[in-house]
Amino acid sequence: MTWMTIQAAMPEVFLSLWVMVLLMVGAFSVEEKAYARVKKMTLVGLFIAFSLMLLYQPAGEPLMAFFGEFGIAGVANFEGSPFYMVDNFSFFTKTLVIVAAVGSLLLSSDFLTRHKIARFEYPILILTSTLGMMMMLSAFDLMMFYIGLETMSFSLYILAAYQTKNAKSSESGLKYFVLGSLASAILLYGMSLMYGITGSTSFESISVALVNMQGQPIAALAVVLLIVGLAFKISAAPFHMWTPDVYQGAPTPVTAFMATAPKVAAFGLLIRVMLFALPSYESDVSQMLMVLSVLTMAVGSLMAIVQDDIKRLLAYSSIAHVGFMLVGLVAGTAEAISGVLFYLSIYVIMTLGIFGCLLMLRQKDIYLTKISDLKGLSASCPSLAIAFLVLMFSLAGVPPLAGFFAKLYVFGPAVEAGYTWLAVVGVVLSVISAYYCLRIIKVIYFDAPDDKYKPEMPTLSLQVMATSATLAIVVLGVFHQLLLEKTQLAVQFLF
Repeated sequence: MTWMTIQAAMPEVFLSLWVMVLLMVGAFSVEEKAYARVKKMTLVGLFIAFSLMLLYQPAGEPLMAFFGEFGIAGVANFEGSPFYMVDNFSFFTKTLVIVAAVGSLLLSSDFLTRHKIARFEYPILILTSTLGMMMMLSAFDLMMFYIGLETMSFSLYILAAYQTKNAKSSESGLKYFVLGSLASAILLYGMSLMYGITGSTSFESISVALVNMQGQPIAALAVVLLIVGLAFKISAAPFHMWTPDVYQGAPTPVTAFMATAPKVAAFGLLIRVMLFALPSYESDVSQMLMVLSVLTMAVGSLMAIVQDDIKRLLAYSSIAHVGFMLVGLVAGTAEAISGVLFYLSIYVIMTLGIFGCLLMLRQKDIYLTKISDLKGLSASCPSLAIAFLVLMFSLAGVPPLAGFFAKLYVFGPAVEAGYTWLAVVGVVLSVISAYYCLRIIKVIYFDAPDDKYKPEMPTLSLQVMATSATLAIVVLGVFHQLLLEKTQLAVQFLF
C-alpha cells in the first residue's frame, strides 16, 4: 500500500481504528460513565477526521488511490483503475456529513438519558454510519461504493430500532431493514449485471465500456437497477414508502441524523455515478430522474399537508426537498450540481435546527410531536417560537432566508438547461408545500393555547443547536454568495 493511498484514505482509516478503540473503551468502562465517555471521544474522533481531511485535501487535481491494492489478480480494471477518489467534491460533502453527525450527537444526550437508553453503542453506531458515508463519497468503484453503502445502512437499521422497549421504534427498524435489504438486493443485482457486461467494477472502465453498448437491453436494465437502488436511499418516490413510518417510529435524534447525513451521502454518490460511470447514458438517466423528480415533489408536498405528527410531516417534507434537488440533477450542468450542494447544505442546517426545536417540546419526560401541541407557543416560549418561525419560513422558501436561495440555485440552472417546464412544476409544488410550513406558524402564533406545553429549561446543547441553525439560516440568506462559491469550487473538477 503506497503512501498516496494512505494519504487519500487517512480520515477513513483513522475512523476505522477509532471505532475499535471506542468499543474497547465502552466495554471496559463503568456502565454509568460509558456513554458520556464514548460520546466525547466520538466527537473528538470526528474533529480529528475533519482535521485529517483538511491536512490531506488535494490542492488541485483529484487524488486517486487503491490502484489494484484490492481485487482479483488478472482482472484488468483491478490492476489499473482507482477504487478511491479524494477531491474538493468529496471534501465538501464529507464535511456536511460530519456536521450532521456532530449535530445529531449534540441533540441526542437529553433524549437518550430521559428514556434510559444512553448506552455507549449509540455514538459508535453514529460513527460507523458516518464512516460508511465517507467511503461512499470517495468511492470510484462499485465494490467500494457497496461496502460504504452497507456500512452506513446496517448502522442505521440498528439506530432506527434503538429504543427497543418502544413498539414503534422496533417496527420502524424492522421496516427499514426489510425494505432496505430489498433495495440493496436490487442495487447489487444491477452491479452484477454491470460487471457482467463490462468486465469491470471501476467507474472509469464502466464509462468506457458503456460507450459501445448503447441500445443494449441488458445495459439499460443495469443502469435502471442502479438508479432505482439509489432512489430508495434518497427517499425518491415511488421508492419512499419506508420514510414516513421509519422517521416517525425511530428515536427523534436518530430521525434527525437519518434525515440529513444519509441524504448527503446518497446524493453525492448518485452525482459521482452519473458523471463518471454513466455519462454515455446521460439522456436516459436524466429522463428517469425527471420522472422521479416530479413524482417525489408531488408526493412529498401533497402528503405533508394532511399530517398531524410533526416527525411524519418532516418525513414527507424531506421527500419533497429530495424532489426539488433532483431538478438540479436533471439539468446536470456544473451550475446545477453546485446548486444541489448548496441546497443540501441549507437542508442539513434547517433540519438539524427544526429537530433541535422539536426536542425542546417536552412535558416532564414526554416529548410532544403533534402539531396541535404547538398551540400558544408564542406566548409560553417566544424564543422557541421565533426559531420555529425562521426555520419553517426557510423550509418553505420564503425570501430572504437561505431556503429561498437553495431553490433559486436549483431551478435557475434547470431553466438555463432547457427544463423550464420542470422548474415551473417545482415552483408550483414549492408553493403548495409552503402550506404545511405556514400551518405550523399559524398554530404557534394564532391558535389559543390549551396548556399542553409548559416550557422547561432545555439543555445547553439543544439551545446551541437551535440558535446556531436559526442564525445560520438568516446569515446565509444575506451572504449566500459565500456558500455558493464553496459549492462551485467543490464541483470544479467534476466537469
